[in-house]
Amino acid sequence: MTTLQQQYEKAKKVISGGVNSSTRLNQAIGTPFFASKAIAGHVWDIEGRKFIDMSCAHGAALLGHSHPAIDNAMQTAAKLGYVNSFETQYHEELASKICQAIPCAERVRFCSAGSEATLHMIRGCRAFTGRQKIIRFEGHFHGYHELIFIGGHPPASHLKDNRNHPYIESAGIPQLFADFIIPIPFNDPEALKQAIDKHGHETAAVILEPINYNSGCIKAQPDFLKLLRDLTKEAGIILFFDEIQSSFKKSPGGAQQDFGITPDVCTIGKALGGGLPLSAFCGKAEIMEIFQPIGPAAHSGTFNAHIIPILAGLAFINEIKKPEFYSTLQKLEAQFHQGIDRIIKDNNLNMIVPYHGARFDIVLGRKTPALRYEDTLCHNKDLMLKIIKACFDRGVYFHDYGGSCVHHGYSIQHTTEDIDKVLNVLEDVLLSIKNLLKN
Repeated sequence: MTTLQQQYEKAKKVISGGVNSSTRLNQAIGTPFFASKAIAGHVWDIEGRKFIDMSCAHGAALLGHSHPAIDNAMQTAAKLGYVNSFETQYHEELASKICQAIPCAERVRFCSAGSEATLHMIRGCRAFTGRQKIIRFEGHFHGYHELIFIGGHPPASHLKDNRNHPYIESAGIPQLFADFIIPIPFNDPEALKQAIDKHGHETAAVILEPINYNSGCIKAQPDFLKLLRDLTKEAGIILFFDEIQSSFKKSPGGAQQDFGITPDVCTIGKALGGGLPLSAFCGKAEIMEIFQPIGPAAHSGTFNAHIIPILAGLAFINEIKKPEFYSTLQKLEAQFHQGIDRIIKDNNLNMIVPYHGARFDIVLGRKTPALRYEDTLCHNKDLMLKIIKACFDRGVYFHDYGGSCVHHGYSIQHTTEDIDKVLNVLEDVLLSIKNLLKN
């Protein structure tokens, strides 16, 4: 039997860093999780150990693993010869279903990763408005590309300066890209008004995660979201909801359905492909038609909307339309959050588990919901790593993001028994470090 550590050492000899995505190194366990198989709500590592999966492919596996509908879609793709770089009737069918489900979607374009979707939609916003700057919110994540991986997650030491000199989040991003980014605090009406008063004439879009799953599951406050909609409309700025993560987690229409505010454009993804790589950018027809062959903005690629994820996307959309889909997720949601809230309250733990739909965060060091990024800087990353490792040792897999307060979740194939075990494990682990979770 090959151990995780042995496989990691082998991988490092041929794969840069031993992983194909930087965050796949789980710092809590000291190696990547090398999987051997996954079924329903469970995943096995190469050492033969079975885990309840509370990562669910970072939110992409909302259907769980090896879902029969996705298996059937793969069989259909095989019969079609895995036809690639052609349009098919299935592309139009899936786009039509998305237009029916997502409030702002009058037109759709498909791509693979979420970063691709935000990159092209930002390009489209700039082309449509003729403006170059982007207002974005601290704590929100919109992909790893040069256009937006700036000013989102500054370290505490750079937070104050971030609003004047946006923090470059990766080596290799030229400083000049920061000139186009205006970072402001989330849920702060005055900061929003000031940014639009000062920069509205040169701002193409305001981009946000309506549920900031990537920093403490912070929700846009209703009054703030309404103000944002009103101010952007008045200033001729495109309102851009990045729903790569929030789409489908609570409802078919995403956060824009949940909150009753319709943006001009949005990106959707993660769960859309039923576990396969599929994202999309959508919006008003007049904006979306800025893309070639109608307009001047480029969006093309050999593997855009490959037939395999398109068929999986159709299967996914058909599954979430079933009457029992969201009622089942809601039952798991109630079971998990009532249980974890009880554990926190009964033991007076200084932590919260905020959530929206089937994804949640674990934030250590506070007892009330955060409103903006700086409210989450109390989070103890080292302690979070200990929690993840202890859960791993007990058969529950939470993915690690460097100990940060980022999202976890469950799928439609998780059972009430799975949730019971997760709660039992979390209670055992949290009580074992109870003295470290006090005020």
